[in-house]
Amino acid sequence: MHRIRERVRQMFQHAYDGYLQYGAPYDELRPLSCDAIDTWGSYSLTLIDALDTLAVMGNYTEFGRVVQLLRDRSFDADINVSVFETNIRIIGGLLSAHLLSHHADLASMGLVKPGWPCEGPLLDMAEDVAQRLLPAFDTSTGMPYGTVNLRHGVPYGETSVTCTAGIGTFILEFGTISRLTGNPVYEDVAMNALSALYKHRSQIGLYGNHIDVQTGRWIAQDAGIGAGVDSYFEYLVKGSILLEKPALMAKFLESKAAIDRYLKREDWYVWVSMSKGQITLPVFQSLEAYWPGLLSLYGNTKEALRVLHNYQSVWRQYGFLPEFYNIPTGEAGTNRENYPLRPELIESVMYLYRATNDPFLLEVGENILESIEHSAKTTCGYATIRNVLTHQQEDRMESFFLAETTKYLYLLFDPDNVLHNDGGIGNVVNVVKHVEVKAAEPSEDIITKERKCSSKDIIDYVIFGTTRVEDKSSCNTMMKSKVSTPANDGNNENEDDKTMTTLLKLVQSMFHTTVGQHDLKKSKFDREKFYQHLIRKRVLDEESYKYNTSVPTSTKEEKLHELLLCRAQPFLQRLTLIGEFY
Repeated sequence: MHRIRERVRQMFQHAYDGYLQYGAPYDELRPLSCDAIDTWGSYSLTLIDALDTLAVMGNYTEFGRVVQLLRDRSFDADINVSVFETNIRIIGGLLSAHLLSHHADLASMGLVKPGWPCEGPLLDMAEDVAQRLLPAFDTSTGMPYGTVNLRHGVPYGETSVTCTAGIGTFILEFGTISRLTGNPVYEDVAMNALSALYKHRSQIGLYGNHIDVQTGRWIAQDAGIGAGVDSYFEYLVKGSILLEKPALMAKFLESKAAIDRYLKREDWYVWVSMSKGQITLPVFQSLEAYWPGLLSLYGNTKEALRVLHNYQSVWRQYGFLPEFYNIPTGEAGTNRENYPLRPELIESVMYLYRATNDPFLLEVGENILESIEHSAKTTCGYATIRNVLTHQQEDRMESFFLAETTKYLYLLFDPDNVLHNDGGIGNVVNVVKHVEVKAAEPSEDIITKERKCSSKDIIDYVIFGTTRVEDKSSCNTMMKSKVSTPANDGNNENEDDKTMTTLLKLVQSMFHTTVGQHDLKKSKFDREKFYQHLIRKRVLDEESYKYNTSVPTSTKEEKLHELLLCRAQPFLQRLTLIGEFY
């Protein structure tokens, strides 16, 4: 394993050096031309996206050098960007690097503040970008627009049609920012978008591909687990684990039941009509290769292995996964024969190996490494495969090759990596399997005995999102009745009324204090109305008070956590356990 791991390191280094020499500071390297191109916003995308991989591979010197380069970067630019891509690549990259920075001994460089993990230059940058994405969520449904201007908000005339993944792929990054900064606005908008999307599922429990975020009308009604939908399901599962939200797992399991009924065909998944479940497109898409890994995260390893065997058979057929593969004919899709160095298959292999220790998966990983090294390598980096039939190359190396593909390969062959927490991933499988059952049927194993929640419990939870309010009925019934019922007559206001009055005042004050530290006046939407809506939603949302207490702490980082003074401590225990974002 050591030999293969070092080959992966060399692969990453070759591509990374090529980007530094020929690509930086542009977004992406063109590995055939040995020059560069801006693709998603002209903010050194590959450098930010790949930063955490440097730490994962132990190159802390270069990690620190790049953090120094990035720390003064401004995102106050008059450019239109994809809300989805900016979140998963820029915010996700910055947060990953921030949470790994304590391993890099950056304190001597002034890059790890005493208040870490609740303070730090990379966290500040991530929050700045997230704040610039907030205007996208100011819609009648709470589901976000797909494009935003980093300086001015949603562009004039911007289409209100967004893909499902572009709505449901925020809770990990936005939830992390809220937990680390104490500002719940980011987690709230992400949860609002998820709730709105859930309400617009079809009567048979399926989701379409594109929806109008202002009207809630589905524009593209093909339902599948691939492009345009994929990361929505991924974030339900990972968000449930990371943020202790069993309700997200319950939503996923509900969706999986519908997927199994209407989409699944002998461990393949086709595309169907979201309203009737009739097949519309009998293809496998390479983006769907995340699915086995997702199944393994909540303990369904047997099904995951069967699905992975199907996907691996396609890889063996061509040496890569084509973007589209026609299941009935067993052929690559016409005009969709390319492979842009995607990470989904190797991610699933890595998760499954951590769960099963099946040596077959190491063979799969080595085959993936050999294919990329043999057919994609160029003088300057690694190129997209234009056609899996001929292995012809295309002049593009997307940032996820360094941020994900090489990282998952490295983690597969590095069992002692800090992200594995001495085998913690295997424990996660058991924990998440436990959560799956409890999300469907809560019991005292996951929710403690019934008790009344005090005003302090509620206020602490709403502001910081860390206090566990175990009993939904006693807390939420009180909250719903007091928010919707006028105050009692005269001076007979009872203690619960006072609690809610205090709560709303404190939350409102907190919003103005926290948000007031940033220049939000540049955006065009009505902040006062927007935040008041979020406050009401925070108080009334029953899902916010479902908390799972069964996730164990990381023994490897136990002493570190004892030293943390911020309210993010329980969150970080889960983060180090599963290594999310990495």
